[in-house]
Amino acid sequence: MTAAENPGDAVRGRPTLGRRGFLMAGGLVAVSTVGLPVVAGWRGESSTGTTLRSRVPLPEPFTRPLVIPPRLSPVRRDADADHYAISQQVVRAELIPGHRTTLWAYGNSVPGPTIVAESGRRVVVTHTNRLPVPTAVHLHGGVTPPEHDGYPTDLILPEGWQSHADHHGTTSVGTRTYEYPTRQRAATLWYHDHRMDFTAPAVWRGLAGFHLVTDAEERSLGLPRDARDIPLAIMDRAFDADGELLYPSVDPTLTHTPGVTDSYEAGVLGDVILVNGLPWPVHQVETALYRLRILNASNARRYRLRFDVDGRDAGLPIVQIGSDHGLLPASLQHDHLELAPAERFDVLVDFRSLAVGSRVTLVNDLADGGTGRVMRFDVTRAVTDDSSVPATLSSTFEQLREADATTVRRMVFRSQSIGDRHGWTINGEPFDVGTALASVRLGATEIWELTSDLHHPVHIHLAPFQVLTRGTKAPRPFDHGWKDTIDLRPAEVARILVRFDGYRGRYVFHCHNLEHEDMMMMANFDVV
Repeated sequence: MTAAENPGDAVRGRPTLGRRGFLMAGGLVAVSTVGLPVVAGWRGESSTGTTLRSRVPLPEPFTRPLVIPPRLSPVRRDADADHYAISQQVVRAELIPGHRTTLWAYGNSVPGPTIVAESGRRVVVTHTNRLPVPTAVHLHGGVTPPEHDGYPTDLILPEGWQSHADHHGTTSVGTRTYEYPTRQRAATLWYHDHRMDFTAPAVWRGLAGFHLVTDAEERSLGLPRDARDIPLAIMDRAFDADGELLYPSVDPTLTHTPGVTDSYEAGVLGDVILVNGLPWPVHQVETALYRLRILNASNARRYRLRFDVDGRDAGLPIVQIGSDHGLLPASLQHDHLELAPAERFDVLVDFRSLAVGSRVTLVNDLADGGTGRVMRFDVTRAVTDDSSVPATLSSTFEQLREADATTVRRMVFRSQSIGDRHGWTINGEPFDVGTALASVRLGATEIWELTSDLHHPVHIHLAPFQVLTRGTKAPRPFDHGWKDTIDLRPAEVARILVRFDGYRGRYVFHCHNLEHEDMMMMANFDVV
């Protein structure tokens, strides 16, 4: 094992357009490394961010039924691919009773329609942009060729868009087709907007959806299916007095100046919890085993989730069967789950011990205000369910070995002054489309040491990884399996094993606190 000579193996680029669209002399800007700027919103064990308070009277929790995102049907199938079409458009929906909220949607729903893909079978998705701003679609967790990965400057421009800057990417007008080879294990993936500088407000407005991959191994396990296999996208939002979404954009049109107002630079936290697009919903369940695919689709909020049974001291146990990139080798039991933004947990929850009439509240212990409750499950029907959790989940699970790593790279995520403004950087540098912080060999396994100042959920495109250590200790209880996002905590060093399989080309890694990402905490790496 050899260590890279320079942290991140950084490469200086030509003069280029910087993260916020300003020309930077020599491709660089001056970065102050003296001290750490005081940042509002460091919540320590909870979330890094500042809560945006709603101005409209909020509804009572557990009064509206959970909505399951619709499953998208292919527009056609051929010998080796399923073809889909999605329209990105403005819709209006009643999220707060008596008010209509303007949303940006994939199709007609938030979250968007769910794509279900078969491992090894190509998926082709044509997106049409009918929104007033450019977009880019990233399949989060997808092992995807670079031209289809949703690089932040590879934009779909609206018809008639008058650009204010050189995008330095491969743009199309009106539509763009993304091809996903799906050469990966069964897993719960998701797709969302990834436009440079404006990802956070676009996702806040609704641009997110599930993309599920299945395979023969998963189907052989007899896991809960159909109505007992439920995707849950948890997202916090805030609402204005008229029921419209609140978000502190510097430029509410999202056309010129990126970023949020100063008080929210650490991250935007809402005071309303939406699950599958509705505030604090309720779902009727049977006395049966259920599979829940839980996605943290919030911009900055972390969650500590429990299943609290009314009238009982102990909650329902949570059996984890999968992580970001698919099945674990064997199940793990937890009494709670901790999720950073973009993380997914595939879990089984057993309602068979409960009587009809029981109520189970999904509780968030990292709460402020009404964010302590997420949703409720009401047991309404007794059935016979003889299903069980298999002793072995994945016989094909591969455990990476530290001895196989050829390089160690160090990536430091921190808040810094960048010229006369505040920003979020990796190895002291703001994002620059012309610079790569690492050049990695296709097929290589590397160790990346990730260092943080505050909470930074770090996401690596293309390459899933496994967690080696947290500081001097073993991985945390929620670090098991193949991951694509790690919940990096304040003043922490985590070591991960990354294997760069897939494709050659340029990809990004970044903080998935979306306000941090928009404020420069992203970097390129090249697979060669």
